[in-house]
Amino acid sequence: MAQAFDVPAYILDATKEIWEDRRISSLTRHYAPGIIVRSPASVVVGNKGVIAATMATLHEFPDRELFGEDVIWCATQAGNALSSHRLICTATHAADGIYGAATGARLTYRILADCHVADGRIDDEWLVRDQSAIAAQLGMSAEDYARALIDKEGGPEACVQPYTPANDVAGPYDGRGNEEAWGARLTEMLTRIMAGELSVIADAYDRAALLAYPGGEEALSFAGADAFWLGLRAAFPSAAFAVEHVIGRSDPDMPPRAAIRWSLAGRHDGWGRFGRPTGAEVHVMGITHVEYGAVVAGQPRIRREWTLIDETAVWKQILLATGRM
Repeated sequence: MAQAFDVPAYILDATKEIWEDRRISSLTRHYAPGIIVRSPASVVVGNKGVIAATMATLHEFPDRELFGEDVIWCATQAGNALSSHRLICTATHAADGIYGAATGARLTYRILADCHVADGRIDDEWLVRDQSAIAAQLGMSAEDYARALIDKEGGPEACVQPYTPANDVAGPYDGRGNEEAWGARLTEMLTRIMAGELSVIADAYDRAALLAYPGGEEALSFAGADAFWLGLRAAFPSAAFAVEHVIGRSDPDMPPRAAIRWSLAGRHDGWGRFGRPTGAEVHVMGITHVEYGAVVAGQPRIRREWTLIDETAVWKQILLATGRM
């Protein structure tokens, strides 16, 4: 990738061009023909499918706006880039569509996405949308939304299968990120938390840390982080945790920050964020962004965190495995 290529500008400008400027056809320029888009809900191959989904979303939410909060990126050995960007989305549910009959509800939710950019095109993507926040603002629980979606897609045998390693498609990017210190710091913390060492939270987070979690949840301080991470891990106590991709960045006009894409894979065999254990085999794809800072000199800690999983996709896996329709 040429030295002058501005990755954050490219990601934010392309997003605005597609969604807000209504240049949907520019997807053929920004997305490679064989792009692979993985979300917890599905795996889509090819920009034709992406274009169709984009048009359907804009029909249902015609005033959708996407505000770019950050782009955390790293260069690749091949001279390309892997970006992890964070968006706040606003939209009005103005027409019938995948989310049901139009409600007129005004929505606000986040998206976190990792994109591989090669030769000025995105050819590999991992995206997590806060679907449970959307469902809640439309008057549904994440479980009820997943149940309704299964029915809308034709039932358990015909519905779109959530993303798992079993139905993944190998793409052009197989990197693991960079070795910058802030990414390594976040990796160590999440690994310790997932190993049951929640005491690390009081050391890793600032006491005034602001936290954003699935369902549009906003939390504060040690107790907020403990409640989310413990609730998630408690639901899948025997699941395997893996760090899939790590980026650390230090930029002149931004605080030090890190982005990690991670997974939990295993059985829903504990009481936690997803209620009564069902024994269902579940794959959870998550993305976490953090910003570091030192209010007290020499003690850099997490000042802000954004973590997303798609809780509706988790419930869809549970419902399909247990037949609780």
